[in-house]
Amino acid sequence: MLKKGKTFDEVRNEFRWNIPDYYNIGADICDRWADKEPGRLAIIDVEPGKPTREYSFGDLKAISNRLANALSARGIGRRAGEMGDRVGVMLPQRFETAVVHVALAKLACISIPLFTLFGPDALLHRLANSGARAIVTDASGVERIKPLLPQLPALELIICVDGAIGPAKSFAAVCAAESEVFEPVSTRADDPAILIYTSGTTGNPKGALHAHRVLLGHLPGVEMSHEFLPHDGDRFWTPADWAWIGGLLDVLMPALHHGIPVVACRFTKFTAEAAFDLIKTCQIRNAFLPPTALKMMKLLPKTQTPKVRLRSVASGGEPLGAELIEWGRATLGVTINEFYGQTECNMVVSSCAALEPPFPGKMGRSVPGHVVDVIDAATGIRQPNETEGALAVLSPDPVMFIGYWQNPEGTREKFVEGPDGKWLLTGDQGVRDAEGRLHFVGRNDDVIGSAGYRIGPAEVEDCLLAHQAVRLAGVVAKPDPLRGAVVAAYVVLKDGHVGSDALADDIANFVKSRLAAHEYPRVVRFIDEIPLTTTGKIIRGALRKMAQDEAAAEQVAAHG
Repeated sequence: MLKKGKTFDEVRNEFRWNIPDYYNIGADICDRWADKEPGRLAIIDVEPGKPTREYSFGDLKAISNRLANALSARGIGRRAGEMGDRVGVMLPQRFETAVVHVALAKLACISIPLFTLFGPDALLHRLANSGARAIVTDASGVERIKPLLPQLPALELIICVDGAIGPAKSFAAVCAAESEVFEPVSTRADDPAILIYTSGTTGNPKGALHAHRVLLGHLPGVEMSHEFLPHDGDRFWTPADWAWIGGLLDVLMPALHHGIPVVACRFTKFTAEAAFDLIKTCQIRNAFLPPTALKMMKLLPKTQTPKVRLRSVASGGEPLGAELIEWGRATLGVTINEFYGQTECNMVVSSCAALEPPFPGKMGRSVPGHVVDVIDAATGIRQPNETEGALAVLSPDPVMFIGYWQNPEGTREKFVEGPDGKWLLTGDQGVRDAEGRLHFVGRNDDVIGSAGYRIGPAEVEDCLLAHQAVRLAGVVAKPDPLRGAVVAAYVVLKDGHVGSDALADDIANFVKSRLAAHEYPRVVRFIDEIPLTTTGKIIRGALRKMAQDEAAAEQVAAHG
């Protein structure tokens, strides 16, 4: 755990990693507490329209042991000299999801978190590429998997939490037939535990393989972004699905490690009203809220916003701006802490209001235990202050992935050797200021090059959101014969506003007057909906396609 200090430097200087040779995530986040305080609250399972259910660490241990025995009896586990079997977990936030992850860790299997809304192509790639031997899912998941079975010869076992359906066995039945006694496999901290697929800019998603130590590697960043977790009365929730690293390893597992209850809630659709109601009703004190969720909550009129008593809010995935930070203070009663990371190496940068006020536009400092810096991507040499370069993390690092699954070339390309050692390249561009704070500029392919300037879309998007008519906005490069590219803004308007040339000019001038002449959007287009990933990030690739198609059509017209 981090020791609270007065400054970042003091906290960093006091911190030392303590990674044991042998460590098992399942035993840590479940059995350790169950053996001391079996009645301690672990999961609060909320499903709209149904009674809320509460589960203790004792419940989590008993049912995860039964499931581990059931899987072991069916030949699922780890054989001598081999890597553990891969098992898919395609469930929403619910008690059973935690049970499955705990059971698989205790079995020395490798869990594959899978988003419940994945289509057939996404599922087929992940299950086939990983060679998954089993999957635990619900009724809707079974129906989506059935047509894929002829193409998945390795997939021998399907377990369904909604009962026996078609080829799937009943979760309750297989668990009921087994003992509550199970001795977790003695795993090394470096043994594989979780395989999370991440979408890159090209090709199929790559499987980032993580070791059991990944949870320990997350703890400093989680503790810092939540104002030196844990405190008495802490209670966690995130709308981020537990199939993503942000839900699983930023919230569920760190909270259980600290013995903090986690609220599991599966909204059919995220709304600001539902989020505020859940926070108030379940007395949530700590939340990871992605920027898109915060932006939606911010749009709720003050008259409809209930008073909530949060202790900490962390956000990551897209940069925060001054508008959201001020709103958070006024409405949530806390200073939102921004953190940064990626599936391969997460929670390595964070702000912490307990140590210093946030600096809008800066995402924070390297979390104690991690070395994050701005380097030259070709040479691995650290860049001077205020010089843009590649954001990178120095290896080795406990939170860093083992490598891409069955993709040694992709793993090699992720690293560069430099004078200080081997750096993991995040694929993002950034700048370090004189005080060591890091500024996120954008993805390598998101940074806009216009007339010799390099423009990060995040700052422009943040400015756009301050305009009274703008609800959401995404910014990309539009090809331009004169400047190479110009800034193009795709805007969703608030209710009561109608797109027009005059409004587009007003929005463009609004940004021009607040940022710089070279940064304002020379193109403003009004659209009904911003394309977003399932984790709430803007799909700039889709917006770039719109901009490129428009530029191509203009070229044809000009030469027609």
